Amino acid sequence: MKIVHAQTVLAEEQLIELKKKSGESSTKDALSTAVKHYLECEYTDMGEDMWVKKMEKIVQKKKEQQK
Repeated sequence: MKIVHAQTVLAEEQLIELKKKSGESSTKDALSTAVKHYLECEYTDMGEDMWVKKMEKIVQKKKEQQK
């Protein structure tokens, strides 16, 4: 596996919120967790399948709530 160094500019408030949401205390770990989640999350694929999956889950939740 090839490792690269990547940088970005964030507002301080964004970084604080990212660390809080990811449960990580370091910037490096928070960014790594966020990137990993983005790459694995089924909702980050902006194709039609993403919307179908999302709607199916919403319908399933509604049915479960009605029981």
